[in-house]
Amino acid sequence: EGLIEFYDSFKEMFEFFCKNTTIHGTIRLVCSDSNRMKTAFWTLLLLASFGMLYWQFALMFSQYWAYPVVLTMSMHSEPKMFPAITICNLDPYRFELVSEHLVQLDRMAEESITFLYGINTSARLFHMNDRNIHVQGLSNLSSSGFKLSQNFSLLRMSDLRSGKKHSSVGFRLCNSTGGNCFYKTYSSGMDAILEWYRFHYMNIMSQLPVIVNISDHEEQIEDMVYSCQYDGEPCRPSDYVHFHHPVFGSCYTFNSKGTDPFWTATKPGIPYGLSLILRAEQKDHIPLLSTVAGVKVMIHNHNQTPFLEHEGFDIRPGIATTIGIRQDEVNRLGGNYGKCTTNGDDVDVKLLYNNSYTLQACLHSCFQHIMVRECGCGYYYYPLPAGAQYCDYNKQPAWGHCFYQLYNRLRNHHLNCFDQCPKPCR
Repeated sequence: EGLIEFYDSFKEMFEFFCKNTTIHGTIRLVCSDSNRMKTAFWTLLLLASFGMLYWQFALMFSQYWAYPVVLTMSMHSEPKMFPAITICNLDPYRFELVSEHLVQLDRMAEESITFLYGINTSARLFHMNDRNIHVQGLSNLSSSGFKLSQNFSLLRMSDLRSGKKHSSVGFRLCNSTGGNCFYKTYSSGMDAILEWYRFHYMNIMSQLPVIVNISDHEEQIEDMVYSCQYDGEPCRPSDYVHFHHPVFGSCYTFNSKGTDPFWTATKPGIPYGLSLILRAEQKDHIPLLSTVAGVKVMIHNHNQTPFLEHEGFDIRPGIATTIGIRQDEVNRLGGNYGKCTTNGDDVDVKLLYNNSYTLQACLHSCFQHIMVRECGCGYYYYPLPAGAQYCDYNKQPAWGHCFYQLYNRLRNHHLNCFDQCPKPCR
């Protein structure tokens, strides 16, 4: 036979194909050509078989292009480097360089509470008296022209909902032209006072020069940590790092670098871990920034910025607390299997923190960059980009109006920060 056979018609070629192919049912199309009912039945059956075949192909390829993974879990018991531990006093410290302004703010808060509820708080709430404050460098700070603004006073508002009268407390925020105003309101007067106080506090703290090391002006570790032992051995001065947290004030991180063999964990159990005796001092603190006493604790990776307001937990005073920890390590594949970053170098957001990449660090940096671009100044609780300054309503009267709107957009995922900040791959 020749390599190529020629046929007089497509019908002859189709009959030859149906008689010689191994596809089941095709020969029935030729043999039953005298019975059109049988031909139609076998044609439909053959087409249905081909349809099922291609459907299976589609399922198989769709599963392949979905990049499925098999989750593997393993447990190890071996010597590990003890994690970093950060502790903060839940009641922020009254920073001495701005004590004069904080005393004025306390008086404004006392007047507001008296106006709203008729309660005379006096010094019982604020732990203060009318002593004169003389601090080196305060005169230069006071001469900056900063004044507490009365434009953001607490107000009581009433509205009708479902035929019932509802009362709320808040303060008014307007844009730079004095229009487009809205009220930052709360149904709870306590929540409103705390937010109002925090808003004024940020404006006061923004007066501090960025070069001032706040940690040098606060209490030493002996005022908070009475005893520190790890694996039965006393802690050394090099085992902790002192820093100022804008929300909680004075904080200490133990084993922040994770390179000292002293912090190697070889055995499980309470005697072989970190043991601390802490004092939650409330004298000369700021109760309207935090209404509770105790210590905020966060266990985290080394070289990682601790965001205690998001991931920390509270320990109340007067009790012994035992915390058992176990390390869970997650490795994400990235690439076609999902979006993640190894060290943040491939992320478009420029981190404002000097430590390793984390999702919270990226989100805070992203929001701060947008805040500086949209509002013209930076939010006090986050680090500043180069050349920016913290918001101050004496210089930027409308920054509060801009900030609260931006923050609501971030919380509702209307900003693209969550799209720009992937999770770490490990």
